[in-house]
Amino acid sequence: MTAPLTVLAYDGSGIDGSVYTDVVGLARRSPGWLDSLVTAWSAYGLALFAVLMAVAWWRARAQGPRAAVPALAAPLIVVAAFALDDLLKAVVREDRPCRTLHTVTLEACPAPGDWSFPSNHATLAAATAVAVWFVSRRLGLLTAVAALAMAASRVWVGVHYPHDVAAGVAVGALTAAVLAVLVRRCSDAVARRLTATRLRPLLTSS
Repeated sequence: MTAPLTVLAYDGSGIDGSVYTDVVGLARRSPGWLDSLVTAWSAYGLALFAVLMAVAWWRARAQGPRAAVPALAAPLIVVAAFALDDLLKAVVREDRPCRTLHTVTLEACPAPGDWSFPSNHATLAAATAVAVWFVSRRLGLLTAVAALAMAASRVWVGVHYPHDVAAGVAVGALTAAVLAVLVRRCSDAVARRLTATRLRPLLTSS
């Protein structure tokens, strides 16, 4: 019989493993209500980012087609950031800290092969914050605060090193910024074309 293929994983504990264990230890010593709140936010908080994108689009739509184009592009920008994040995961193949360091964590440790670097949650949250900021500064700042809270929560519940979430924030924010600038540059032309199609109701309330 052929021997099973062994997938080599990167050990990221030498970067900030001690910081990770300090945070996880603090989480274990914290009040139960706080841990429950952070765990719920970590697991389900991404839904809020979808809501914030929808709110940004609704408000931009009332301002006209040119303002609505970046709002409509926001979900596509976030998906592009996620795709890049997933590619980096496959290249780096860093094992989860809860497996490498054998720590007891608030959230169940993901299965082997569910790589840790960069953090998907942090990437999605940061990309959303930047994409929304290009639509509405006020909503963007609110989303940025939520994104930082999401990134921190992933370390708190024990599924990521701090450098995982820092990289996720960087990947999401930089990818979204580049794509949002490109969208803004061509928003007039896109708005003119789309308003002549059946998609017009997505671009304007008038």
